[in-house]
Amino acid sequence: MLSSFSAGSSVDVNVEDLIALCSVPGVSGREENVRNEISKLLRVENGQLKTDKIGNLLYEKFGTENHKEILIMAHMDEIGFYITSVREDGKLEVRNVGGIIEDAIQGSFVEIITRGGVIPGVIGAVPPHLKADGVNFDKVIDVGAKSKDEVLKLGIDVMDYAVFKKHYAILNNDYIAMRSLDDRFGCYTLVECSRGFSNKSKVVFAWTVQEEVGLRGAKALATNYSPDVAIAVDSFACCSKQNRHIELGKGPVIRALDNSSISDVEYVRYMISIAKDNGIPIQIGATGGGNDASVFVEKGVPMIALSVPVRYLHSQVEMISLTDLWNLIRLLKKFLEVY
Repeated sequence: MLSSFSAGSSVDVNVEDLIALCSVPGVSGREENVRNEISKLLRVENGQLKTDKIGNLLYEKFGTENHKEILIMAHMDEIGFYITSVREDGKLEVRNVGGIIEDAIQGSFVEIITRGGVIPGVIGAVPPHLKADGVNFDKVIDVGAKSKDEVLKLGIDVMDYAVFKKHYAILNNDYIAMRSLDDRFGCYTLVECSRGFSNKSKVVFAWTVQEEVGLRGAKALATNYSPDVAIAVDSFACCSKQNRHIELGKGPVIRALDNSSISDVEYVRYMISIAKDNGIPIQIGATGGGNDASVFVEKGVPMIALSVPVRYLHSQVEMISLTDLWNLIRLLKKFLEVY
């Protein structure tokens, strides 16, 4: 049993809950199973839990003063595939959902999520023996069916979806590697920050949909909420040329700049001061991609994006430090206690 994993003398992360969240399939537009898993983990203590029309899960938790409102978001969706057609030879043609690494697709185990359950499949690869003969890679899912009729009898149809089969590993007593840590570590963070302590302001914890295809869930939230500050908890791709200084194990990251927004400088400074006052290591970096909080800037709402460094982002072996995750939760809780 992994339940309470200690990566250090005082680090306490419920790895079983994190793995459970990562294990649930849920591509953009089909986050219902993830939403159900998060709902099981939540303890509604002082507020209300609801799901909006687009599928965002919202926990509005009242604070001790409620003079301000904070919106904190993490997205539930993951990259994967939609089944777009079934060929006569029994192969499934697919369309990517989100930023799939094409070089990592070949030779993968996948799971197709249907109305009736989960069907295993594979995305094949071209052996070196055949490449010399000019055989090209065919990006289709093979479920062992010989015909379209066999596929339909298995219960698979167009617009079912597929995800990479999930495996995990605990590495060197501090790191976890697993598909869909982006952004299930963020979902886990919000769960942990929603319980067990008193927040000062009203906090809206939002587990959003369709982030990977254009921040759709967050845009829907922006029509209903005008918080004093919007916070996104999402991945930070480390180890790039511009981020050689960002390392796993050296603390959570303030995602100060990305392709969608610039974090508000005053809130960046405030987070840094909270981190320093509480002995929490902190890193600051710029990255690509976008984040859910960015959509609130156009409403005049200051935003900040927080993360942990993620190695091998958008691959089947995404990796984070459990110590970084624990420190991110500490940082957010300290912020919620005083803001």
